[in-house]
Amino acid sequence: MITKCDHPGCTKAGTCRAPKNRDLREYWHFCQKHAAEYNKNWNYYANMTPQEIEEDWERQTFGAPLKDTKTANANEAEYVQFLNDFITGRSRFDHAPKPSKLGTNITNAFRALDLPITATWREVGAKYRALAKKHHPDTAENKESATTEFTKITNAYNTLKQYFNK
Repeated sequence: MITKCDHPGCTKAGTCRAPKNRDLREYWHFCQKHAAEYNKNWNYYANMTPQEIEEDWERQTFGAPLKDTKTANANEAEYVQFLNDFITGRSRFDHAPKPSKLGTNITNAFRALDLPITATWREVGAKYRALAKKHHPDTAENKESATTEFTKITNAYNTLKQYFNK
């Protein structure tokens, strides 16, 4: 529902929201001209000390600090280990699963899409869309081989969809 602009004396439609205060729960409804004027002069950090600004920024960036120092220290140690593993290349997430553990149908599906077994779901989706465009029976030049190829890549995509639990 569009309301009238909240600026005194304005009769235009209030199509633009502008926050009333820092908690961002209540808003003014201004016309575009008055919203631009209000936003130009509004300062989220007004009446805050530099320390309060820093704390607010930290909370918004990293979340509320943990009150339990034991948990906080454990999380910090785990994060430092993760960064160290990532930088030195010893990360456990970086190692590819062995093809024998994946099963033949999964490895064949990756092969059908011409992807490595370390491919992510996003990479699978992108490759499938590209191949589907190329081999779709309605758009391909060779209709007979296109139908076969399109069925092959669709089946591979569906297999990987189950593998990635999508």
